[in-house]
Amino acid sequence: MQRFLILLGLLVLGLGLVWPWLGRLGLGRLPGDIVIERENFRLYIPLATSLLASVVLTLLLWLFRR
Repeated sequence: MQRFLILLGLLVLGLGLVWPWLGRLGLGRLPGDIVIERENFRLYIPLATSLLASVVLTLLLWLFRR
């Protein structure tokens, strides 16, 4: 359990460091992401981005288990 938490923390740290470059690639602004903007309100629901991330992570985990 300790190793898992340490690896999870390192993964989150790595994603935090890489996040500015991912934003330049257009990740998070895919067709299918819902953005509702009002005067003092903004709601962002990343449906397509979440689906893409899920598929990529599923494939990576599937490959590592083989």
